Amino acid sequence: MQSRHEKARDLATHAQALRPHRAWFPARPILRVAVLLGVCTAMVIAVAAPALAHITVTPSSAPQGSAAELTFRVPNEETQADTVKIQVKIPTSTPIAQLLVRPVPGWTSQVQTVQLAKPVTTDDGTFSVAVSEVTWYGGKILPGQYQDFAVSADPLPSGVTQLVFKALQTYSNGDVVRWIDTSEPGQPEPAHPAPVLTLTGAGGSALLADRPSGASAASATSDAASDWVARGLALAALAVAALGLARGLLRRRSEHT
Repeated sequence: MQSRHEKARDLATHAQALRPHRAWFPARPILRVAVLLGVCTAMVIAVAAPALAHITVTPSSAPQGSAAELTFRVPNEETQADTVKIQVKIPTSTPIAQLLVRPVPGWTSQVQTVQLAKPVTTDDGTFSVAVSEVTWYGGKILPGQYQDFAVSADPLPSGVTQLVFKALQTYSNGDVVRWIDTSEPGQPEPAHPAPVLTLTGAGGSALLADRPSGASAASATSDAASDWVARGLALAALAVAALGLARGLLRRRSEHT
């Protein structure tokens, strides 16, 4: 028959054996809250980060029939690889009669063309060949950096409301990201959206600036603000949940002491 001392020792040993699975969690309440908030913040950043890494085109909109300089901004979303090649598909169902590529220091550009079934007539003449793809290679976009690639489009097509520029981004480790998805009304933005240029009614200046103006700029600012507000609310909700969990743990601890 065990003595009272032996029973107490056995109970202490049994209780100790049940504790290892909690050893990872800090004993101090303030450290528990810090760990929970850190985890919540990391989750929000992990969700938000991909949204900041899209290939975009500026301006975001331009008048039909006008000439415009289109700039494709390409960020490097990898942490261990460089971007080494960019391919941008130029729509040929509604072709751009004259598309010229701006040189980028350190990069080589290559243009592919197609023979048009129906020639395009502009103020500068009739064109039976149009650019179908532009490729930039030979340079590097390092992790945490971006590069702008620009083309001159003259004129932009008429009779359509948008141009979708599907793009391929190749990394030094062999990965290829296909920015080819299009957004559907009422659906969340796809993971790899293609750059889209909205075409408005004919009119406007002959050469647009790199950034949208007027209502387009206000809309872009509003969208960005709404996006950050949503992320802030998500982080706040996670923080409240973490604090609630911490309070629950402290209450349980006080009840067992």
